[in-house]
Amino acid sequence: MSIDLKITNLKAFNKKLNKRLTDNKVKEYVTRGTMMVQNTAKESIMKGGTGKLYEKYEPRRSHRASAPNEPPASDTGFLVSQITMDVDVKPNGTVVGQIISAAPYSKHLEFGTTNMTERPFMQPALQKNKRKIEAMFKKGVLK
Repeated sequence: MSIDLKITNLKAFNKKLNKRLTDNKVKEYVTRGTMMVQNTAKESIMKGGTGKLYEKYEPRRSHRASAPNEPPASDTGFLVSQITMDVDVKPNGTVVGQIISAAPYSKHLEFGTTNMTERPFMQPALQKNKRKIEAMFKKGVLK
């Protein structure tokens, strides 16, 4: 059995094929970059703090808090467990990577409140990986 494939407009076909290949490559790199930022945010929280030492109860434990302007120090692990990522290809072909922190107090830690200095963990993670992500795109997608 044989199948003959006749392409009437080879130029248009190649353009569509190259776009599809590029879109897959872009999604791969956006996914990798998003993962890098997510992991850096989680690592910064798990590293621990240099602030005040507290005695906690239920369960009984010691916890060293983060100092102002440092990433928050993990106590129960809830904040880290609530950091997820999503990569979506929009109908117009735009690829969007998001890192989501679903803990209800994430915004207060990242930006501070009137009673607490910020403990940013998302923006510093992005800044730390920005050059690596740009280099990855320049080398892989934009060549």
